Amino acid sequence: MKANELQINNFLQVPNVQFVIPVYQRNYDWTNTECKELLNDIISVETEDRGTHFIGSIVFIHEGTYSTSEVKELVIIDGQQRLTTINILYVALYRFAKENNRTNDSERLYNMFLTNQYVQKESSKLKLKQTDTNSVAFKAIMLGTEKEYNSFSNVIENFNYFIGAITNDTFEIILKGLNRLVFVEISLERGKDDPQRIFESLNSTGLDLSQSDLIRNFILMDLPPKDQNRIFESVWNPIEENAKDLIKQSSLVSDYIRDYLTLRNKKIPNKNKVYAEFKSLYTNKKDEAYQQELENIKSLSAHYKKFVNPSVDADADIRKELEYLNRLEINVAYPFLLQVFEDKENGLLSKDELIKILKLIQSYSWRRFIVGLPTNALNKIFMTLYAEVDTEEYYDSIARALVKKKGSAKFPTNEDLKSALKDKDLYNTQPKNRNYLFEMLENFNNREFVNTNNELITIEHIFPRNPNDDWNIDLTSNDYFIFKEKHINTIANLTLSGNNGALSNKSFVAKKEMNVDAKEQGYIYSRLWLNSYLKSLDCWDLSKYEERFNIIYDRFLKIWEYPDIVISATEETDDQNIFDAESPTHKKLEYFIFENTRVEEEAVAQMYFYVIKKLYEKNSQLLLSSQELIKITRNVTDFRAGGEVVNGRYE
Repeated sequence: MKANELQINNFLQVPNVQFVIPVYQRNYDWTNTECKELLNDIISVETEDRGTHFIGSIVFIHEGTYSTSEVKELVIIDGQQRLTTINILYVALYRFAKENNRTNDSERLYNMFLTNQYVQKESSKLKLKQTDTNSVAFKAIMLGTEKEYNSFSNVIENFNYFIGAITNDTFEIILKGLNRLVFVEISLERGKDDPQRIFESLNSTGLDLSQSDLIRNFILMDLPPKDQNRIFESVWNPIEENAKDLIKQSSLVSDYIRDYLTLRNKKIPNKNKVYAEFKSLYTNKKDEAYQQELENIKSLSAHYKKFVNPSVDADADIRKELEYLNRLEINVAYPFLLQVFEDKENGLLSKDELIKILKLIQSYSWRRFIVGLPTNALNKIFMTLYAEVDTEEYYDSIARALVKKKGSAKFPTNEDLKSALKDKDLYNTQPKNRNYLFEMLENFNNREFVNTNNELITIEHIFPRNPNDDWNIDLTSNDYFIFKEKHINTIANLTLSGNNGALSNKSFVAKKEMNVDAKEQGYIYSRLWLNSYLKSLDCWDLSKYEERFNIIYDRFLKIWEYPDIVISATEETDDQNIFDAESPTHKKLEYFIFENTRVEEEAVAQMYFYVIKKLYEKNSQLLLSSQELIKITRNVTDFRAGGEVVNGRYE
């Protein structure tokens, strides 16, 4: 590696050199904001006579990369944003000179800074060789055809900014200011230097590149140029296209790779450590297993595309269930579903089984929401769930695994659900959950789909939040109080209406029978299932509330089913993860397994002593630094029943 301080104009005007932006580099994304700051620096360094202005470093690989008989091609691995912007500025200066009859200036700029004047090969003519999209835009500003370029491009946007800033007064100032720009030229030689390691050091703050940028560079950077293009087009580009939110047009590659690694390693990487985790797995990139891994990542990304963009799935039934999972943001299930969808593609399960599994995940997640179980428990559950799959009984094995979960991971039973559903505030909840609930309830077994997200259809409180005086007359004081204080926002007191504003706080009978010019109509005119029971009532009191709750509850159980799975007594005593276990108080321990070693032990406390001793042996400093979690001292009297860990230390 060689590093030198150099003037940027001396670097750019070296003859027969081409600066190549490789395919693995992120897109050119400087905007007018960064261009304005750079141009102000260029002008002020000249007008204030400040000597020079430092613009950072440019790192490139030379020798053996893209070499031709005519030009020496330097592959830029860091500094492409600055280098590209300065080239765009030189194009703007060239165009200004050409269009204002400054022939000598235009020819000098064109031949010294923008092109290799005497080379024969057309692809080697431009000194800056961009990636495909930017290349077309850059050629357009060189040829003066940028107005014919229909797509958005930062290249053209920034060119237009520079053109607007160049005048007869500023032209010479900008040229002289460019002569005062200096940078550090870092030259790497393939085979001797490690470009990936140097690149990581330059971007160690993590501010410039995303985890997916770093992974892309890791995969492509040290490959020979032909292999770079081949792997980019055949592997990486499909991954980027699949792992994209098509509505927001945002990249989800980092999220996808994190989910892939979770599936592969049964461990969830930290969001900021995805690249480090990925890199640690593949120390030998020449290994055939590594190449197969890349193909597997690409293959599974096609399924991920459906998860984040359900509309692309061609099957309407599967698409509908994916849309529900997407709306509920059950993203934690993605690692598990990646392999399930791959198995479906490979014929290991049918379409009907897949749909049952998607509905099972909804039931499991939705019941847990109603009961109020923590969502953070789902990460570890889905992380290891595929290990429970028996391909001979695909759905049943998954359902059995979920039903066997205990503690914070449990699958709420019908009994759990009934008590929670009755009292849960389902009005003041997130809109995505509220909309999902009413859409599913209304449309269950309904061949004529009702769009409950229609802005004209809103949630109506049967007993109003601000009841008028009629309700004091129609209800006993006890019923009135309980509705007001306990049931107001619960499912049995909520319905849907296209006339919510008109129904307002009226009495029940008025709400039921309202008919204003056949436009603002009450419950008896409604075609919604949620209003069908209300049509038959003459009043709304606690007894009717209970009846309606039972009707909705029965429908709820049919929509979000509890698996019809029998768990034998033997299965009930299967090993249980300590993180999923309930409190061990008053329970007997038979044995425990730590690091694949089975230890016969009856006392829970002795299990903890054993585990802490083993952890202390592995990393005593880490354990001693975690005093807020585990207290370890040399004074046994600090504990009611302390036990020695090691060497006179107790916990």
